[in-house]
Amino acid sequence: MIGMRRYLSGMAAAASLLALTACSATYQNHGYIPPEEDLQQLVVGVDTRATVDDVIGPPTTAGVLDSGDYYYVRTRKREYGMFRPEIVERQVLAISFDDGDTIANIERFGLEDGKVVPLTRRVTDSSVVDDGFFRQILRNVGNIDPGQIFD
Repeated sequence: MIGMRRYLSGMAAAASLLALTACSATYQNHGYIPPEEDLQQLVVGVDTRATVDDVIGPPTTAGVLDSGDYYYVRTRKREYGMFRPEIVERQVLAISFDDGDTIANIERFGLEDGKVVPLTRRVTDSSVVDDGFFRQILRNVGNIDPGQIFD
């Protein structure tokens, strides 16, 4: 009987530990912001787009036009148990260029500067309705043509 109590208390402790660790926060990091040491090598008004590509690398996001600005974005999300993921940090580094492709400005933005900038992709919703198996069967009951059965 004492062995059974120890076994059950051990199982309860293991289940409690498992439940406790399942509710711990997990973090996801997306994107890249160059370190400050690399940004110090760039001189506004002197360096060009090619220099930026060599020193810190091309960004994953650029302006709409071919001569667009460079945007480096890093996002950190926290997921905690069953709750919706929350963005806890977002940094945007914007490097703008003038007409001669030299650096005009280097700016940093973060969540503390204002609202969360939603970075989303435009996705076209399909018009296909996800019908279940029984709904498909019942929908086709009236579409049976006896002439096709006996041909």
